[in-house]
Amino acid sequence: MKNAQREMPKYDCHKQVWALKIESINYDTESGQNTIIPADDGYAPFEIDTNYLDAHKPQSGGYYVVYKDGYKSYSPAAVFEDGYSLA
Repeated sequence: MKNAQREMPKYDCHKQVWALKIESINYDTESGQNTIIPADDGYAPFEIDTNYLDAHKPQSGGYYVVYKDGYKSYSPAAVFEDGYSLA
């Protein structure tokens, strides 16, 4: 039974991240200066590069996520809100 299928191991998440909900994304293909507009009050729009867009394909309503080691990612709203609560 070397190739037997079974359920993969399950893991719980215990990491902390920094995140902002995305209101909208302004794309500027000519300059490559793309901007995320946060949905949360008190946070200024900030630039993201084309590599981030290509790798993560962020969408309005989802979350821009930064991990402890500085890695930047994107999470759809339902996935993020199911797995994280405000610290």
